[in-house]
Amino acid sequence: MVEAPGGIGWERTRRTAQEDPMLRVRPIHFTSRTEQWEQLLGALGLVKTVDDAGWLEFDAGSGRLALRQAEHGSAEDGTTVFGVEAGILDEFARRTNEDGTSAEVVETPRGTAVRVSARDGFIFLAEQARRAADGSWAGSPDADPALAVAATWLTPDVDGAVRELRNIGARPRSSTDTTADFTAKNGGILCVAHGTAPESGDLSFEYDGGLETLLGRLTAVHIEARVDDDVLHVANPDAATGAAPASIGITRAPAANP
Repeated sequence: MVEAPGGIGWERTRRTAQEDPMLRVRPIHFTSRTEQWEQLLGALGLVKTVDDAGWLEFDAGSGRLALRQAEHGSAEDGTTVFGVEAGILDEFARRTNEDGTSAEVVETPRGTAVRVSARDGFIFLAEQARRAADGSWAGSPDADPALAVAATWLTPDVDGAVRELRNIGARPRSSTDTTADFTAKNGGILCVAHGTAPESGDLSFEYDGGLETLLGRLTAVHIEARVDDDVLHVANPDAATGAAPASIGITRAPAANP
């Protein structure tokens, strides 16, 4: 069973806010339909902050999403890769290794990053975050503050993934026997769910407000969407590939603890 937040193990390894290195959720979504995604993300309230030769980044109120141009019909088209951003990469790697998770500073085609290797075989990157104009790690002030980007890690070892995410500085929020979720200090949600193999799950979002607000913005620009059982289902631009799910899920953010 996943250890509940507030238990002895969580308390022992939890970092204080002051000790946390900068950490922001930033999955990468590969798509051959960047124009359709730009329209969808704009309607959701994300703001484009980078547009560089097939690489685009969008700030949400909490977290960030990268879009990478993919060849139509390729294996990548319509897939999402779990990922985060960190501030001082050497320090992030040092702390993560010190807490028990393998982290190595590496060079990638996009620059220096930290490769995090989990015990279940899952590997993801913590890439270099960019500072805002004021020198802080803040995202765009124009993004909808109620919207959060969520990245999901599927694994047969939920307990192990929980430990790894604690070790990178993510903050536990809730858990069950087969799921857990975390918040990142500088924005976004990291989710763990049981799966048959370690891999990235589908892209999703959370909204801290009425889903009908988002529904109205989407339908105003003729994007198909519906609310069902407290989930806003939005037509997925990549569904035509046959490999991507038909819709993107946006859940209502849980109520804050009193």
